Amino acid sequence: MGESQRVTQIQVEDYVFPSMLNTPPGSHNTFFLAGAGVRGMELGGNFVKFTAIGVYLEESAITELAPKWKAKSASHLADSVEFFRDIVTGPFEKFTQVTMILPLTGQQYADKVTENCVKFWKSVGIYTDEEARAVDKFIEVFKDENFPPGHSIMFTQSPTGSLTVAFSKHESIPAVGKAVIDNKNMAEAVLESIIGKHGVSPEAKHSIAARVSALLSDEKVGGDAEVATGVAKEI
Repeated sequence: MGESQRVTQIQVEDYVFPSMLNTPPGSHNTFFLAGAGVRGMELGGNFVKFTAIGVYLEESAITELAPKWKAKSASHLADSVEFFRDIVTGPFEKFTQVTMILPLTGQQYADKVTENCVKFWKSVGIYTDEEARAVDKFIEVFKDENFPPGHSIMFTQSPTGSLTVAFSKHESIPAVGKAVIDNKNMAEAVLESIIGKHGVSPEAKHSIAARVSALLSDEKVGGDAEVATGVAKEI
């Protein structure tokens, strides 16, 4: 049974992430919705939601992840840094959609993402001239962009190390991207920043853990979006 018969769509705030995507920009493959959630933070005693994030994986991801993670519980996967690292670095394509709940400028987004990337790369000793050029290109792609509520930033990450960047309104997926950045560390860092050890969306991580655990156990993922993301909705 293919992933298209085993996953549901997810609604995050006002935005619905469909269960499947066909050939997003930079890919000829079909992707399933691994999980979704909000990114936000506590401000003045209130939890402020900034973006809705959906993470899609190429259909072959379940086969690739199964030998190591099959039969592991959702809570085990949610707590495993290594599991999410295997998603980020796995030999399959990933597609990430970041939809604005609050407005954001391209410069604000790029500055924050690249700041975190450079800090991490320097800490592990992999910041070279190639990474510096990738950062410059990333900032250039975003510098004249503005993202009102409902508009999206989209990333297609190939296992060979390229990152296709696209922009659109939430409900539409463009056929081609705006730019391609050929740097493996840059490509991985974008998804790492969302679902990695210090990922900005714990809700998306819990959603991925619940849904992928069910797929790996060859169980049908919930009958609706609320059931499918029950673990995420509890945090």
